Amino acid sequence: MKEYDVIVLGGGPGGYTAACALARAGKRVCLFEADRLGGTCLNVGCIPTKYLLDKAAALDRIRVLTGEGILRGAGEYSMRAIVRGRDAVTDRLRGGVEGMLRSAGVEVISRRAELLGGLRVSDGEGEYRASDIIIATGSSPFCPPFPGAELCHDSTSALTPNALTSDGRLPRRLAVIGGGVIGLEMASYFNSVGSNVTVIEMLDHIAGENDKKLTAVLQKNYEKKGVIFKLGAKVTAVKEAGVEYELGGETATIPADKVLLSIGRRANTTGIGLETIGVATERGAVVTDAHMRTNVKNVYAAGDVNGKSMLAHTAYREAEVAVNDMLGIDDEMNYGSVPSVIYTNPELASVGLTQDGATAKGIDFKTV
Repeated sequence: MKEYDVIVLGGGPGGYTAACALARAGKRVCLFEADRLGGTCLNVGCIPTKYLLDKAAALDRIRVLTGEGILRGAGEYSMRAIVRGRDAVTDRLRGGVEGMLRSAGVEVISRRAELLGGLRVSDGEGEYRASDIIIATGSSPFCPPFPGAELCHDSTSALTPNALTSDGRLPRRLAVIGGGVIGLEMASYFNSVGSNVTVIEMLDHIAGENDKKLTAVLQKNYEKKGVIFKLGAKVTAVKEAGVEYELGGETATIPADKVLLSIGRRANTTGIGLETIGVATERGAVVTDAHMRTNVKNVYAAGDVNGKSMLAHTAYREAEVAVNDMLGIDDEMNYGSVPSVIYTNPELASVGLTQDGATAKGIDFKTV
């Protein structure tokens, strides 16, 4: 049995940040990751999505300049070239993460590991033991149980924007189920590159818990660009012809060549052995305190797996807090100061309570 100071389960932002920091602090660290290093953010989330949105913003600007007569004959683009560029960027950054872990002295094992009793883990080929364990197994897209959901994708990974663009083809009609951050960013991108986009959202507003006055402005902006929003609509089925939904007591269908599911994510807590050591979960996510400790001594959780704030920069900070706690440095998380950005065009950013949130807590506020 191999012995370490710290074992990290997961190589996403929370996992690799914690592993590098601990190794540089003199700890012997082992990190397990069965998939690609970098997690959702680097491989299928933040990085590739922002690359696409950067190119979409450039195309929007070119169209404006063309309309003003400043540019002539501009605006043609290659979807395949955009996809190749996106993949090159993610490959380069993934190599950077690998190099960072290597230079810090972290032992990386490219296999899946499960918790065992007594702060041990097994990867099917051997057992490993540590003084501390960090669970950073991330999250996966939530796939709803409505009929035909499997028609939205060929595999679980194809629930991501990467899969929607991987063949280099532009869907003429795209239906986006979910008007949250990812749904809006992809609606923004595909609208800019020429798709007819419809967003179907169960709530009566887009962008989740963001300030409704700001999201209303964002919605109006995109309606002017041609994006159609179906709010307060419940998807009942996905069919070959498109997405069936209920709105106002009536059933209708949105014709679509492609469908993107973006209705949320769930923590990856199944099949990793939490029950073997009694780690507490709530609504499928690992329960942590302000120091990122679980209810089991010397076991921490950082990143999406604790379900608190599924953002890469949150995971970085949670990893920092967990590492500091292990090293005896007083530190704790403050989720009220975590910023959130929707990288549409225009962008929408926020931090702290919204007006609705302050009202619900009985907090007086001013608006300017």
